[in-house]
Amino acid sequence: MGWTSLIFSASVLLCAAVPVLSGQHSLYYTYTALSQPLELPGIYEFTALGMLDDHELDYYTSKTQAKVPKQHWMREKMPQDYWEKGTQSRKSKEQWFKVNVDILMERMGHNKTDLHVLQWRHGCEIETTGGKIKFVSGVDEYSYDGTEFLSFDEENSRWIAPVPAAEPTKRKWDEVPILNQYTKGYLEKECVDWLTKFMDYGKEELRKKSPPDVHLFAKKSVTDPSKLTLTCLATGFYPPDIEMRLRKLRTSLPEHLVTSSGVRPNGDGSYQLRKSVDIVEDDKALYDCYVNHETLPEPIIIPDGKGIPCLDCTAPKVQSGIIGGVVGVLLTLAVVAGIIFFLRRKGIIRLGRNGGSPANSTVHVPLAAPPSAPSSEGHSDTGSDSKGAKDSDSTRDSGKGSATGSSASSQENIDETSKMI
Repeated sequence: MGWTSLIFSASVLLCAAVPVLSGQHSLYYTYTALSQPLELPGIYEFTALGMLDDHELDYYTSKTQAKVPKQHWMREKMPQDYWEKGTQSRKSKEQWFKVNVDILMERMGHNKTDLHVLQWRHGCEIETTGGKIKFVSGVDEYSYDGTEFLSFDEENSRWIAPVPAAEPTKRKWDEVPILNQYTKGYLEKECVDWLTKFMDYGKEELRKKSPPDVHLFAKKSVTDPSKLTLTCLATGFYPPDIEMRLRKLRTSLPEHLVTSSGVRPNGDGSYQLRKSVDIVEDDKALYDCYVNHETLPEPIIIPDGKGIPCLDCTAPKVQSGIIGGVVGVLLTLAVVAGIIFFLRRKGIIRLGRNGGSPANSTVHVPLAAPPSAPSSEGHSDTGSDSKGAKDSDSTRDSGKGSATGSSASSQENIDETSKMI
């Protein structure tokens, strides 16, 4: 039976009742490799992150050299050999990325003393309605230095090269039909299997909802010293849908007058949102913040009869020691902010969950071999529970052409034909 038949059969079987949450859900794995170490806290030469919806599943860094669970139910449900095999898979991928970052720098004619970034993101999305599961889409994409490099056309089982530099890799991979079959099979079948399994394991945690913690405060405006910047902050809420309005005399301010951070993840599965507006200091008492969320019995309105605290309105005009310290901190923050901005431009740091930016695409540029070919562990990490636990991430990247990439003969054949880009 071919992959197409298997996929159609799977789509029928998936319509059976499954104990998962209704709505749209996703499972994504993102790998980020830097061409050289960066001495910044929390930034590593290589990282791998698994995400179920907005929840971190597992994490690996070049420093820890171990795939570790980020949810307690993952630690409890998945056997030890799942984490051991996952660690080996990540180590193989790390080597694969090292090789291919160098390849791309050479192909692009880039200076190896500069920082360059290779990123791979792949996974799937499903929709659940009435206990039935429907495959929505699959993603397998690469980016280099934050620019889209190569992506898989799941419908037509072929690679798309948006830039000329990716054409050699596209031709190489498209010449290996079994590689594209496995890629399609992973996205439409094995990824979905793991996604539904993880949702079942974590269903209690995923159902948890938390209300927002809301704060309203003012600070001296940095653009107009005669005014205050009024800020409303809601944090710690889940799910991410929330309504927030800054109001004057109970009338909502037009959104174009308000600065919004947008809903952002906190890193613990909850979210935050802040909105700000510059106001005349004497009018401070006329403003409030209205917040509504599905977890609230009624909307929160702040200040709710209390005054709005101003964090720096009563600060002494002249205090050289304090001012000097503050200036030092601000300069440090400015430097850090500049670095973070650079990393975002480079594609190292991304903000959205699905990230439609070029940094989310991925560069399938293997000298060792595309991470999407089948391996002895199973082409995708999402294989069924056969002998021993597999890694839930696609093993296509599990060492093809990497130093440790010893696999079944079919994989070796694929690697040989795909080894050079």
